[in-house]
Amino acid sequence: MNSFAQRKEHGFGHYLTNKYWVIIIALFCAVLWGSAFPVLKVSYAELGIASDDRSAIIVLAGIRFFLASLIIFVLIVVGIRQSPKIKLKMLPQLFLLGLLQISLQYFFFYNGLAHTSGMKGAILSSSGIFFVVVLAHFVYIDDRLDWRKIIGLIAGFAGIILINSGQHLTLDFSWQGEGFMILSGLVSAIGMILAKRISQEVHPFVLTAWQMLLGSLLLIAVGLPGLKPHAMVFTSKAWLLLFYSAFLSATAFSLWYAILKYNKAGEISVYKFMTPVSGAILSALFIPGERLTLNMFMALGLVALGAIIVNYQRRAPKEALMREGPF
Repeated sequence: MNSFAQRKEHGFGHYLTNKYWVIIIALFCAVLWGSAFPVLKVSYAELGIASDDRSAIIVLAGIRFFLASLIIFVLIVVGIRQSPKIKLKMLPQLFLLGLLQISLQYFFFYNGLAHTSGMKGAILSSSGIFFVVVLAHFVYIDDRLDWRKIIGLIAGFAGIILINSGQHLTLDFSWQGEGFMILSGLVSAIGMILAKRISQEVHPFVLTAWQMLLGSLLLIAVGLPGLKPHAMVFTSKAWLLLFYSAFLSATAFSLWYAILKYNKAGEISVYKFMTPVSGAILSALFIPGERLTLNMFMALGLVALGAIIVNYQRRAPKEALMREGPF
């Protein structure tokens, strides 16, 4: 990293370590991710993509993240004036991260969202918050599950179950819809743990750009052979939605990895509860036929409560504060 980039990162680092700015940035990222739910549902309708046209859905996801990677590469070169080059030894790790965070996560996300409502998808995707806690129990010695975390997990998953309950509390579950959204959360949790490790060696923006480029090319390569003629009809509105999707991905992932580098994952992941909240509210506002119900508010409350309980930390002893763990 050149001296100019080091000065830029050092100056920006003040915002990435200040707890108030970290909260603002984390909430901003969560709201951006939440806006993806109605945007994608509207995009499917505007592009004329059938819910069972998996190839078109995969290609759309690939195009979105390819454009997002280009946006970040331009920002790296022009904005922070840093070389986007990476060490060859980091390429396998970045490819794995791209496979998890982009290819697999959004394969499940896009296909799942095509088979469920925007509000239900917004809440189900929050399962990633709780998967992080469970995975950390097996990955990190100093981050075991305890009763506080278990109670938080029960509250969070109770909300996920509630959102799948119909008006008469009958279970309505589809693997291609709700199942894929939960798998998207699981893959996202694995990717988040990996990203925390890689961000210590690679600039967060460079990390984001490469993972998106590699992940998007894999999505396009998988979906393109099965793409039917006129499977997607790009109107002016469709292009606008696509570019917004690319912008929100580039912005949210870059800023999230930046605060993830300087903060513990468990402490900032609590703010992701705003993703299902904002996603459900925005879906109700912009998607015809979707509305907020008492059942929805109860589910949102349980998911938010679970996330807060899981990530609540008592003031640690002074000697413990001298050590920084992965979470």
